[in-house]
Amino acid sequence: MISGVLLDLAGVIYDGDRAIPGAVGSVARLREAGLPLRFVSNTTRSTRWTVLDRLSGFGISVPEDELFTPARAAREWLAGRGLSPHLLVHPDLEAEFEGLPEHGRRAVVIGDVGETLDYTSLNQAFRELSQGADFLALASNRAFKDADGKLSLDAGPFVAALEFACQRPATVLGKPSPDFFQAALSSMNCPPGEAVMVGDDAEGDVAGALSAGLSSALLVRTGKYRPGDETRFEPRPTAVLTDLADAADWIVARKK
Repeated sequence: MISGVLLDLAGVIYDGDRAIPGAVGSVARLREAGLPLRFVSNTTRSTRWTVLDRLSGFGISVPEDELFTPARAAREWLAGRGLSPHLLVHPDLEAEFEGLPEHGRRAVVIGDVGETLDYTSLNQAFRELSQGADFLALASNRAFKDADGKLSLDAGPFVAALEFACQRPATVLGKPSPDFFQAALSSMNCPPGEAVMVGDDAEGDVAGALSAGLSSALLVRTGKYRPGDETRFEPRPTAVLTDLADAADWIVARKK
């Protein structure tokens, strides 16, 4: 039985600047069914305010406390420890970290830097890590669906490069971190065994959610999905569905 739903955003609800057909109505249908929702995105290019504005533009009203992003998790992590961030993130995301300490113990924070990434910035992060800075990765995704419809490198390959260079693993704050899923579930008092995740990423969304203890994870054939993704990672999806509209049907039929 399902009593809580986690929804990915890019590739599930919207694709670039357009809503995926049927997605807006599907979100409304899940709400009308009385199911609490949390929106869990691995975006590391847009602030939470930008994401909320985008959803609003599609006609989806989402309170800020229903949106979970790696940047939100990172800010809370840094603030709770009084750490000063060394940012290796997209310029558009830097506003998320304003107001944190500028001096003291350091933590490297890496996300999807986009075309602003160069050797100098990567090496500066490596030097901070070599001097003992904490190491936070906003996400470890391999690729994302870019504006031209093709896959582009995400943050994961660059996280791996720094892990190799400094010889220690990063603390991953976004999907597939179990803590990320648990934070979203805890906010709606939903046990993992009664929760379902809907995503277009068989590794981060689906395998990550199932490994975190969720009872179900649905892979939709939209966004970054490519034929055969459902068999590439373990655990495999609970079900593979056409889109969020089909996923909503599946979920409502199993509502607690």
